[in-house]
Amino acid sequence: MINVIGLGYIGLPTALMFASHGLSVVGTDYNEELITTLNSGKTTFEEDGLEELFTRALSKEIKFTNKYISADVYVISVPTPYDKFSKKIDPCYVIAAIKEIMNVCPKGSIVVIESTISPGTVDRFVRPVVKENGFTIREDIHLVHAPERIIPGNMISELKYNSRTIGADDKGIGEMVKEFYSAFCEGEIVVTDIRTAEMTKVVENTFRDINIAFANELAKICRLDNMDVNEIIRIANKHPRVNILQPGPGVGGHCISVDPWFLVGDYPGLANIILAARKINDSMPEFVLERIYNIMKENRINDISRIGLYGLTYKENVDDVRESPTLQMLECMEKHLASGVKVYDPYVEKDIVENQYHDFDSFISDIDMVVLLVGHDELKKNMDKIKEKIVLDTRNVCNLEGTYRL
Repeated sequence: MINVIGLGYIGLPTALMFASHGLSVVGTDYNEELITTLNSGKTTFEEDGLEELFTRALSKEIKFTNKYISADVYVISVPTPYDKFSKKIDPCYVIAAIKEIMNVCPKGSIVVIESTISPGTVDRFVRPVVKENGFTIREDIHLVHAPERIIPGNMISELKYNSRTIGADDKGIGEMVKEFYSAFCEGEIVVTDIRTAEMTKVVENTFRDINIAFANELAKICRLDNMDVNEIIRIANKHPRVNILQPGPGVGGHCISVDPWFLVGDYPGLANIILAARKINDSMPEFVLERIYNIMKENRINDISRIGLYGLTYKENVDDVRESPTLQMLECMEKHLASGVKVYDPYVEKDIVENQYHDFDSFISDIDMVVLLVGHDELKKNMDKIKEKIVLDTRNVCNLEGTYRL
């Protein structure tokens, strides 16, 4: 029996994958509304292939509850935020889950932490809690770290085909956990120690953050000297050993915008390039606001309510708004007492900001200038509807003549 703790963007697909491949699964989450929705046969967020996976899992053996149960294996997929001042991880949700597990787990059960954690989190926070509760690690309970490695928009495929890392105190336990994941994972599964697994996941996302920061810094340099950063990147990437990413309005999501801070917080004075990259990427929403202001002046637009922001999610074709650059921009505007801008995203059904529209045509008809912050497929199909508008494209997805860019 596997008890998956936390049924969000990572936990739910993982639980469904285990169940659809013949393993007995119970999914646990404190959110009663979420559990009610799942038990009614409905998924809780949009993702390609999730409905089909959900249907297959329901035909096997899976249950959803807000209670922890006695199980052979526990998979923890709860959030791991960081302190915005110290930049260090806040492991409170992981620790809370560990404590609840120890109330019900049988002797010798395996606890797999999938949540992304900073290097040393298990040593500094998890082991002491386990010992304080009278458990002997490697006898009463086995600790494992198997960080997730998937991205919204392609979760099901990446769960199946991406390689995985299993960090364990005991190699034999690591091999047992590898067998569980091998039920659905066709990628290479590497067994190592816990500290290495912790570091590997954070390093992967930090590498991506630094590459994005380079592209964003190029955008700022090129803007200062009136050069086309997208054309420069296009030509530079023709070199066989160069692969520069595209600049954008900022970095969002549950990994790239968060994980590098773990290293900055834990290794102050050493993580210098990482810190610089984080500052560059965090500065992009304000850079976009400056572009909006200058374009408004150039086109004599004085009313902020005639400006529309297209896109609330952190990336295209998903409904995930965590750490969204658009939300960061709106927060910056609020600090400067600016409000009234209109917002639309086809993937965000609930009203989460002021002046949020749910119809593309109504949104476009009420604005003079549109800022493209997310390159949803819907936008690409409706490009002709914005051709009479002033367009600022932060994602390099619009080919209309006269489009402003970063």
